[in-house]
Amino acid sequence: MINEIDWFGVNADVDLKGKSCEDHCILQHSNRICVITLAESHPILQNGRKIKNINYQISDGCSRLKNKVSGKSKRGGQFLTEFAPLCRITCTDEQEYTIFSCIRGRLLEVNEDILNKPDLLLEKPSTEGYIAVILPKFEESKSVTEGLLTREQYEEVLTKRNQQEEPC
Repeated sequence: MINEIDWFGVNADVDLKGKSCEDHCILQHSNRICVITLAESHPILQNGRKIKNINYQISDGCSRLKNKVSGKSKRGGQFLTEFAPLCRITCTDEQEYTIFSCIRGRLLEVNEDILNKPDLLLEKPSTEGYIAVILPKFEESKSVTEGLLTREQYEEVLTKRNQQEEPC
């Protein structure tokens, strides 16, 4: 279980891959580990949506569920780029969303609990409803979050969106 108190960095990646309002959140611990979650403004978390399906099968030959990590150095985990899909989430209104890794690093785990209890994603997106855990390379760990927004910057983006004629 993830305890938010243990995490010092809350960063957001907004409008990922040009998809307006499909924001992701990265929680970064002092040990470099990053947890990928949905940002509170993500459409999945809006307007009382319900989740129909969560699928970690990215393609015919690639399933994030088959990721196996071992040892202290976490060998064997799938290496991800910033735009590597982690999963696809389909809502009951048939709207489908692809959740991306947002950062480069080794996939340590995916949250299998949300497969059986998709409401965790809706009710506790930044704790038990997380999507995946990623470990960036040591030499890249400082730069991982440079392109992301701080909590304050993210809230400024949300304020600007809400002032637009057509908010998300």
